[in-house]
Amino acid sequence: MDYFLTEEQAMIRDLARQIAEEKIVPVRRELDDKEEFPWEIMKVIAQSDLFGLFIPEEYGGLGKGSLELCIAVEELSRACLGVSTTYAANALGAYPILLFGSDEQKKKYLPDIASGKRLVAFGLTEANAGSDAAGIQTTAKLTGNEYVLNGTKQWITNGGEAEIYTIIALTDKTKGPRGASAFIVEKGTPGFTFGKKEEKMGIRSSSTRELVFENCRIPKENIISKEGVGFIVAMKTLDNSRVGVGSQGVGVAQGAFEEAVKFAKQRIQFGHPIISFQAVQHMLADMATDIEAARALIYSVARFMDSGAKDITKESAMAKVFATDVGMRVTTNAVQVMGGSGYMKEYPVEKMMRDAKILQIYEGTNQIQRNVIGQALMKKQK
Repeated sequence: MDYFLTEEQAMIRDLARQIAEEKIVPVRRELDDKEEFPWEIMKVIAQSDLFGLFIPEEYGGLGKGSLELCIAVEELSRACLGVSTTYAANALGAYPILLFGSDEQKKKYLPDIASGKRLVAFGLTEANAGSDAAGIQTTAKLTGNEYVLNGTKQWITNGGEAEIYTIIALTDKTKGPRGASAFIVEKGTPGFTFGKKEEKMGIRSSSTRELVFENCRIPKENIISKEGVGFIVAMKTLDNSRVGVGSQGVGVAQGAFEEAVKFAKQRIQFGHPIISFQAVQHMLADMATDIEAARALIYSVARFMDSGAKDITKESAMAKVFATDVGMRVTTNAVQVMGGSGYMKEYPVEKMMRDAKILQIYEGTNQIQRNVIGQALMKKQK
């Protein structure tokens, strides 16, 4: 379908696709097997200015919006979700500064983020605070001109590799979620260390690590906005990032679908290519339809966000839940179409299926997204 992209948006798509095909596809299996962080590819992305897509021009970015970022994420995801997760998580980590940071904080951090000089990570999840994000236990206590952080964050994407971290911690435990605040913590700060790199089912080239804070002292001016708004910072950040996770679902589905169609045209059974069989045609037809529907929703929600809409919670949840369910369904069906071959590492769809599962889990499980949508509908009816 023609989504009526501007000339500039089409250029972004073509550039991201070129990087995906020339730099990612040849090494994606090796990166997955070795669980190797894709630094060389990140350098190429940085040189292409794609890290700065959503950063305002005044801070060294290109001043584009959610749609442009989704287009780039989709194309990278078509080749490898591990690589695209590393790229997309950079935006996730940057959003708290972009949305709520002071002008001084933006001037200090955003230019390096836009240039790809320094990666960013977002620290919200803890061992006992996943879907229940309000259950965080990490604390930040103001002592003189410094905040002292204590606690741990779990399963943090880009953990250990990023140099800038946006962290949600409690400044007043008696207030629950209203006692949470957001902070900027730099790698190398005394008292800030990392746990082991997690071994995962999928997105194995993406780094996932625990963040450990033991009397970690940061300057008072590293608080984002003010005390007590950390939970709002976190929720607004996720509102903005979830459409990007949806675009990952579209991208990995597209990649798997293309592999399945190519295989179905070549695989001969009973004297005919299997794409000539109605059962296979129906599977491929459903896959193609799902992908177009998901892409249409993602682009529509991204445009809605870029229009300046204030309340995007329901729409971003819809985009995330639908497109990532499509990503899981299409990759699973791609393996089915390809049969035994699809189950083998020789073909990329087994990796795509393993990778796709995380999309239904991170940045709010799809069950939580349905809760979010349902609650928004309840409010609307009142």
